[in-house]
Amino acid sequence: MSKVLLIDDDRKHSELLQAYFKRFGIQLVCAGDATEGLKKLRREDPDVLLLDVMLPGKDGFEICREVRRTSDIPIIMLTARGDVIDRVSGLELGADDYVGKPFEPRELVARVQAILRRADPVVTRSGRLAFEGLSIDPESRQVQVDGTDVDLTSMEFELLLILARRHGKKLSRDEILSELRGIDAAILTRSVDIMVSRLRSKLGDSVKPARFIQTIWGRGYSFVGIPASDA
Repeated sequence: MSKVLLIDDDRKHSELLQAYFKRFGIQLVCAGDATEGLKKLRREDPDVLLLDVMLPGKDGFEICREVRRTSDIPIIMLTARGDVIDRVSGLELGADDYVGKPFEPRELVARVQAILRRADPVVTRSGRLAFEGLSIDPESRQVQVDGTDVDLTSMEFELLLILARRHGKKLSRDEILSELRGIDAAILTRSVDIMVSRLRSKLGDSVKPARFIQTIWGRGYSFVGIPASDA
């Protein structure tokens, strides 16, 4: 059974969600503040973290920043505040998705299920994708740059796979977002740019000229890695 950790100070709402998630075969572990939530994150080892922004003491942004220092767990931010700047802030800190309150429980379950599918091992006939300095294994979800393992979140891995499988093609932000699924379309352009920036940083591809991911001004992005001679 998949396990999800929810950090939200609304106990009654959390209990209702706990019962609802159980109907879909998902165990929802609840915590009411940062201290309790971080303890349960270490103890329970959940598959996904649901993180409310408005919390007593440390808010969701602070928790997200702290979690990202040591963990690549997929994070979905929950908030009653609908400002674009808040949503962008969460993505910049490393969140994978954003759901505004009030929300339908079924929508939240669907977002969690989408992330869990991305985290599951993917068996593919195409096998390993090999480029000069970069190796991507879709089955084990392992990425190496110059022989060194690179830890990516499920969303970052999915983004890299989408770009690499369309080597040399120009993909718009709309096309990328459509492939990723589950990201709020209201912040389309900015969210894709943030995710690409995070991915580039982890791949060591933040300097020009681009080694793997090239920005196509006014269009989107293109994967420009050079296929390995033995691929």
